[in-house]
Amino acid sequence: MFFLNRRWIAGLVVAGVGLAGLLLWPFGRTLEIVDGRVGRVVLCARVQPGEEFVLSFTHSVNRRPVYDTLRVEGDYLVIVKSRFDAFGAGMPEASTDEGTLSVTDGSWLEWVVNRPIPEVTVRVGRVADHTLHLKGREIHLSALSEPGSPLTLRVRKFRLLDIMKGRCIP
Repeated sequence: MFFLNRRWIAGLVVAGVGLAGLLLWPFGRTLEIVDGRVGRVVLCARVQPGEEFVLSFTHSVNRRPVYDTLRVEGDYLVIVKSRFDAFGAGMPEASTDEGTLSVTDGSWLEWVVNRPIPEVTVRVGRVADHTLHLKGREIHLSALSEPGSPLTLRVRKFRLLDIMKGRCIP
């Protein structure tokens, strides 16, 4: 009888360890947008390594569109390039050690940098109309938080435990 109880207890321990491992094992990655004022995830989407998305906005000085392309790589982001059609304050005017400026077929200026970063923080603009273009959707950041608020875009692993706790998992 004592032998069966020990076996039963050992089986429960193994099952518990297995379940804990399943709950904590990373299943994939999400792109999270976190409201910096309260530290709350306001949007997330499942992403794959190598997947690109665009953050567009209207330049605050010249009032022209800018399209920043970012890529998911592991647990971080890569700023791939910026596309714009007119020079403005803070925009590159020539190639440098940091990046290459060229003119595309459509007469857009393209600044290629391929710079890895852990996260990107954007202050939701009143005029800028920051918009995330991801998976065929356009998400206006002003719909996620009021103008002037800091929103941070970052890549995180998600686990089964996150789903069970009702966290933002697509």
